[in-house]
Amino acid sequence: MAYQTLLVENRNQIGIIWMNRADRGNAIDETMIAELTDVMRTLNDDVALRVMILAAAGEDFCKGIDRDWLQQMTGNSDKRNRAFAMKLATLLETIRTLGKPSIARVHGPVFGYGAGLVAACDMAVGSFGAEFCLSDVRAGMIPSMIVPYLIRAMGERAARHYCLSAEHFTAAEAYRTGLLTDIAPLDELDARINELLGQLIQGAPSAQALTKEWIRTAAGLPFTPALLDDAAKRHAASCSSEEARSGVDALLHPRRKPAWLRKTKKTARPKKNRA
Repeated sequence: MAYQTLLVENRNQIGIIWMNRADRGNAIDETMIAELTDVMRTLNDDVALRVMILAAAGEDFCKGIDRDWLQQMTGNSDKRNRAFAMKLATLLETIRTLGKPSIARVHGPVFGYGAGLVAACDMAVGSFGAEFCLSDVRAGMIPSMIVPYLIRAMGERAARHYCLSAEHFTAAEAYRTGLLTDIAPLDELDARINELLGQLIQGAPSAQALTKEWIRTAAGLPFTPALLDDAAKRHAASCSSEEARSGVDALLHPRRKPAWLRKTKKTARPKKNRA
């Protein structure tokens, strides 16, 4: 399918989604939200793909909501603005609940709701020069749709600091708080992501999907007998799976590969000429 705001690559088990509104700083509008939601769901359903990467063409990762849309919001009805917000919420939750590992490839400015995209991904690898700002309050609005994701990524205290102050912060600070999970020089960004892809491909696909689901379920829950019982049931079920039999067999016989690696091709990094 052809998209107006995206470029999509499917290479060597990796789905790479490029936000492609470089002339607008890859700012989010209603079309991009719809297309990102659609492509995330489509690639997630492709059993041949193992990992998904969210990247951006041009010099900016994402400068938040498109300025034209921002201007329209102040004159829209509450019903219209709520509908727009729910579409954005659907996108973020689609990313968070993907059955495959997801990586945000981050460079340049990352403003407002662009940070929400980063926070919704499982991992985020950023260049040293990436710059962040959560500036909604300076426009008289609240970043309500991305706050739940920011809290889970960077913690409540850091989310309070940067959502309230709206000050710019560096990639190093984003890494310190957890919004980025790794940082690298821009010219080494794709090499670092390729290393991470090589590690992710080693994992069993179903086990990764179930691990993601269990982390989402268990996060923030108190340690109760019910939680531990649920964990034990999940562990027992995974031990009797076909993936476990294949994985343990490969572990005990190093010359053998588990089933999910027998036809694996070498992973390919995103093309460097995008940013």
